[in-house]
Amino acid sequence: MTIVAITGDHPRHAFFVRCLAETGVLKAWVRERRESFLPEAPAGLRTQTRHVFNHHFTMREEAEDAIFGVPDVSGIRILDTSVEDLNGTAVIELLRETRPKIVMSYGCHKLSSELRSVVPATFWNTHGGLSPEYRGVITHFWPSYMLEPQMTGMTLHQTTDFLDAGEVLHQSGAVLHRGDGLHMLAARTVHAYAKELMQLLPRALNCEDLPVGKRQKTSGKLWVSSDWRPEHLHYIYDRWEDRIVDRVLDGDIEGREPHLLSELR
Repeated sequence: MTIVAITGDHPRHAFFVRCLAETGVLKAWVRERRESFLPEAPAGLRTQTRHVFNHHFTMREEAEDAIFGVPDVSGIRILDTSVEDLNGTAVIELLRETRPKIVMSYGCHKLSSELRSVVPATFWNTHGGLSPEYRGVITHFWPSYMLEPQMTGMTLHQTTDFLDAGEVLHQSGAVLHRGDGLHMLAARTVHAYAKELMQLLPRALNCEDLPVGKRQKTSGKLWVSSDWRPEHLHYIYDRWEDRIVDRVLDGDIEGREPHLLSELR
């Protein structure tokens, strides 16, 4: 029973793959080169917005360095690729050679239906957000922006042609620690999910049949890239001083609680 991982190349993705490798079932890692982890501020921003933009991504780097460090990926077979070649010949040949039981994606661009048809594998995707409430992109930002950091989470679901809409296999929720800002909250949530999956995945793989998951009953909200602008950061850092988690823990902000699903337990 083997797995091939297809992910991005940010620290959280490397940590996730390292956790998969420690289960003993990872056969190879396809690593997509993503955008810079410390992006340059867009041209034309006001000085104040440029400052908060740079602060935001610096805080992300510091949080992921604190939680993930530099994961040891030695001993893992790696195929580096770009978004243009993600569904191309080299990836297809690797899948045909390794013939994995599961292809696990996380933080990469969309896998085409053609790629998914080249091997008789089950395709599962890890999504950094709770589906269906937070589908799409930047979904560890929006819960805090919506003043419900407790809705930060992770979803493992069947891969389909529709973004983050497949049957849910497992979800894990936010890990709220006093003093944590948005990025520490996100990093802790990813860390806890990856460690939990290390325990649950071998059990699922040893079953005669893989779990199929539960159908998402609503379409929820699909967050797209155009929903986000650098100006949104002022709300997090100027209005709330990146202390939304503390305000929830203090009871100053109340809201809904997540209803987590799991077919892996």
